Amino acid sequence: MSLFLKLLFRNRLAGFGAVVLGVIVLLALLTPILPLHPPNETNTANRYLRPLSDGHLLGTDHLGRDLLSRLLWGTRLSLAVGFAAALIAGLAGAAIGVIAGYFGGRTDNVTMRGIDMLMAFPYILLALAIVAVLGPGLLNALIAVAVVNIPFFARNIRGVTVGIAHREFIDAARLAGMGHTRILLTEVVPNIVPVVVIAMSTTIGWMILETAGLSFLGLGSQPPQADLGSMLGEARSALITAPHTSIVPGVMILLIVMSVNLLGDGIRDALDPRLRSGALARPMAATRVERREVPAAQGEGFLRIDALETQFQVGRRIYKAVNKVSLDLQPGECLGLIGESGSGKSVTALSVMGLVASPPGVITGGAVRLEGKDLIGAPYELLRSLRGRKVAYIFQDPLSTLHPLYRIGDQLIEAIRVHEPVSHGEAHKRAVKLLEDVRIPNAAARVRAYPHELSGGMRQRVGIAMALANDPDIIIADEPTTALDVTVQAQILALLDELRQRRGLAILFITHDFGVVGQLCDRVAVMYGGRIVETGPTQDVLEGPAHPYTKRLIACVPELGGGRRILAAIPGLPPAVDQLPEGCAFAPRCDKAQDACRRGEIELKGETRKVRCLYPEVAP
Repeated sequence: MSLFLKLLFRNRLAGFGAVVLGVIVLLALLTPILPLHPPNETNTANRYLRPLSDGHLLGTDHLGRDLLSRLLWGTRLSLAVGFAAALIAGLAGAAIGVIAGYFGGRTDNVTMRGIDMLMAFPYILLALAIVAVLGPGLLNALIAVAVVNIPFFARNIRGVTVGIAHREFIDAARLAGMGHTRILLTEVVPNIVPVVVIAMSTTIGWMILETAGLSFLGLGSQPPQADLGSMLGEARSALITAPHTSIVPGVMILLIVMSVNLLGDGIRDALDPRLRSGALARPMAATRVERREVPAAQGEGFLRIDALETQFQVGRRIYKAVNKVSLDLQPGECLGLIGESGSGKSVTALSVMGLVASPPGVITGGAVRLEGKDLIGAPYELLRSLRGRKVAYIFQDPLSTLHPLYRIGDQLIEAIRVHEPVSHGEAHKRAVKLLEDVRIPNAAARVRAYPHELSGGMRQRVGIAMALANDPDIIIADEPTTALDVTVQAQILALLDELRQRRGLAILFITHDFGVVGQLCDRVAVMYGGRIVETGPTQDVLEGPAHPYTKRLIACVPELGGGRRILAAIPGLPPAVDQLPEGCAFAPRCDKAQDACRRGEIELKGETRKVRCLYPEVAP
């Protein structure tokens, strides 16, 4: 509950709406015990008294009744009717939507065509027709408002239910012998409750407004009973001579509807689990930087990363995704960055150009030097000019990084023209040439294709072409072959190696496969728990791994023609980076760990070969 409130009040407008609505509801609840005039007591001698009159804080109406008393009692009634109508419409609409979406077929067709018939009428005219049939009265107005809003809930919930009804866990429940009623109550309904709550929270304000509209027309509450709509209706004849009689209920309607809608938006966001990770927040143009000092350069390199620290700050929890990582990349060199999922490889690569999403990402220390110039905290204009021109990225899933609504040629042209003032025709020729360079057949025709029209291997080649569009000096390839089959993977690796040799590119290649590292990389750096645990020439590391983690990773790689051997998985799980153990993070999974491994800071030691271990497999 505390987390929900924290997420709710993170949205200041939603917090304001919650406070205003809370005050109004509190006053409505306390109305029976407040020292007020009777709401229906008339005194024609005190007609149209102005606000702040003696004994009448908000003045009186055309019959001398106290406006403050009638306002609070009317607010109490309007809130009750609005919430009741929302509850009825939400439950009835949700029931209809769940049944139609779950059973489908004829049930769905018949039910939803009936809903379509209701939606064919303007909702306010339908409400007027219902009240005309049932007769004027607050209860009938409540029924009318609830009925005209049922289709809104039914269509929304039906759409959500259709998606849930075809999920694997529903099929598993059927195979387990569960009946329709049990599946609906235990599997479907719990998944649509948040949607119902969100829909109700965002429509209560409109239902209060609709009820007030019917009362304003004389079809809701009947004299002498007061609600906000009837107060407005009674005051319209004195709008010029006694405007306060209209302003008082009008302002209350405005405050209620505004606060309910603001609060509903906040509830919608707070109930979305993605908000907890900052996924719904608009990311900054560059990663936020909060570093206290700039470390000195520890060596040479075209690209030099020194003691980089990147964290994800989610509430009170701090995830140390990258923890004092140091790397260097020389011109024309391919450096492999390897480790299990969650070890910090991708975050390290994204930190180079400030692409870690903020919030929640924050760079808290270290430096990234490109040709000797520190990029951490650099102006956004500088980073934007370097992205794609000096340092380019090839991402893991091109289907999610390529825009689905634009042709691949247009996306390549945009990447070129962002950095170079060339004509559209010239950029088009270069786009075709780029596709030819990455060996896409019939490139002149392929530039008109959309991403979904290409295979996974072809899309990855387009991603490589886009990275090459501005002839960068460095390419960061983030597991570009993970989702591809073996033959396509080999083609992509060969293509990258050929481009590196021909263009003199430096490549930072992120992977979890030592087979790929052995085929492509000159040097390798092994990451675990956000830290580099071993680094050195690829051949030396493959033939004689020094860190126990590196040795276990290599042992997991199958070898063709090597005979039978056990491929033993590494026991345990990688550490949670918000609760990293003291000493060596790999100690809980290491069969060589001793007490000294669990205490203090363990340094990365060595010259050409470096290892972060007190008891290495071989001397570094």
